[in-house]
Amino acid sequence: MDAEKRVIALGFFDGLHLGHRALLEKTAERARALDCTPSVISFDTHPSRTVTGGAVELIHSPLDRSALLRERFGIEDQIFLHFDETLMRMPWDRFVEWLARDWQAVHLVAGYDFRFGYRGAGNADLLRDKCAALGLGCDVIPQVTLDGVPVNSTYIRELLRDGRIETANRFLGYRHFFTGIVRDGFRLGRTMGVPTVNMRLAEGVLTPARGVYVTEVTLPDGRVFPGVTNIGVRPTVGGSDRISVETHLLGFSGNLYGRLLRVAFYTRLREERKFDGMDALKAQIHADIAAAEAYFAAAGHETEVLP
Repeated sequence: MDAEKRVIALGFFDGLHLGHRALLEKTAERARALDCTPSVISFDTHPSRTVTGGAVELIHSPLDRSALLRERFGIEDQIFLHFDETLMRMPWDRFVEWLARDWQAVHLVAGYDFRFGYRGAGNADLLRDKCAALGLGCDVIPQVTLDGVPVNSTYIRELLRDGRIETANRFLGYRHFFTGIVRDGFRLGRTMGVPTVNMRLAEGVLTPARGVYVTEVTLPDGRVFPGVTNIGVRPTVGGSDRISVETHLLGFSGNLYGRLLRVAFYTRLREERKFDGMDALKAQIHADIAAAEAYFAAAGHETEVLP
């Protein structure tokens, strides 16, 4: 393999959903055929931050995005560029020339709605034409739909905000997850006999709808435990302006402070609500745990990713 030559997938790839899967599988296929390195060129922050000054809530942190590219598609060659004024103002045709000259692209793969270059002047048709003029190969991946609905990150963000986690998982093609460091928490669960790990979502990452979820937690040593995760502001015990993410691991005993964990979401059990005192809260927590145990028992504790 000539490691200097690349087949490059272009896009932001927030949430490696079914549409991205089609694009990245084509990238790997072309790389094998051309004996080149499959590669991704993306950006560390969403381009809208520089273009409009507005922030887009992300499905995944850069760390999780990179892990998905590696784990699901075997793409180790990941180039995350900083989307600054220079890149924003680069004309679309120069951008393609730059990929060929500076990044040794011999073939480019993009989605049907890919826009690039200054003011988004470049599109899929222009990309094809420019690649042909430069002697580069080019694939444009058509729109992917599921149940007649276009698969895109905007819709998946909407599903996550609404707590429709099972539908979001189907459009992603895997169970939505996040990774985070276990931090000191409120230690309330421990007093109820239900210890939890407290984590925070990475800055800029979308918080799913408040409520209680059936989850699965992967430890750094690879062990996997069923879990129950609460996302919310803890209204029964005084509340807070800060969203907390607290998970009880079923069948686990030990200290996880300071460890990096991955939490994957299966389904949403209920909304967050305020209870009439600690006894009612404790009873509901145990009911949530029982519901999670029943969920996994019915599913045979299937922990593999979705097809």
